[in-house]
Amino acid sequence: MKSLRYVYDVAIEAFYTFLADDGWAIASHIALSALMALFPFLIVITSIAGFIGSKNLADQAAELMLETWPSQVANALSGEIHSVLTTTRTDAFTIGLVLALYFASNGVESLRVGLNRAYGMIETRRWYWLRLESIAYTLLAAVVSLALSFLIVLGPLIIAAARRHFPHLLNSNENLLEFTRYGVAIGALVVALLILHAWLPAGRRSFIQILPGIVFTMAGSVVSGMVFGQYLTRFAYNYVTTYAGLASVVIALVFLYFVAAIFVYGGELNAAIIKSRRPAPSAPAPQPAPGEMPA
Repeated sequence: MKSLRYVYDVAIEAFYTFLADDGWAIASHIALSALMALFPFLIVITSIAGFIGSKNLADQAAELMLETWPSQVANALSGEIHSVLTTTRTDAFTIGLVLALYFASNGVESLRVGLNRAYGMIETRRWYWLRLESIAYTLLAAVVSLALSFLIVLGPLIIAAARRHFPHLLNSNENLLEFTRYGVAIGALVVALLILHAWLPAGRRSFIQILPGIVFTMAGSVVSGMVFGQYLTRFAYNYVTTYAGLASVVIALVFLYFVAAIFVYGGELNAAIIKSRRPAPSAPAPQPAPGEMPA
């Protein structure tokens, strides 16, 4: 009972701090920045994939990136994403790629703002170092996405080789590949959250300190995706009749808004737990009255 009371108190404290830190506004900023950074990020992936001579990896990377999104949201953007990925690009390592990389890094910067606010940190690092760090994270995410996509492409060959040695363990290649794709996407998301919470904001936090917020973010994102997906199956036409040609963009923006709010609250939850575990300040020693000798 005492443990439940502690969980409740910490959750409520994190929620009130979330409101005091303008969490909804920060979530809106993250959602819009993430959506605007999505297509420049796809351009970066396509340019790198074209540079190494395997443009199909960009398609695999995009599919892997959207693997954990509700199908209704992913399908709403599939046409626009396909247009970006199928455009022939020869601007690798040129001004076009540099600009795309810069705008893609805005998504990382928005996450930094949200986490700094959640953890109550004041950023003291130079702005250009922060921007270079965000660009480095963006490049790393692009390269890792392509590497994971390469493993997915090799999946059928690996399964075929393993099936020759373990035929009874691999009955369905299709189901195993689907499970592998989803598992890889979830694993990449967990690693990304670990990196973001540990190193993106100012200050340093241990793995134990950031774990509760990561677990909450993962669980909350899955639940919100399921609920939002069910909502769209019944009321998607509301977006079409209200926003017409912008319906797909608004659907993605609303989904990202909920996920961003969960992400920011995860940081607030970590901060509330860290605060609750700090030792209480000791009471100051009583001061002697004027003219009285100290004890």
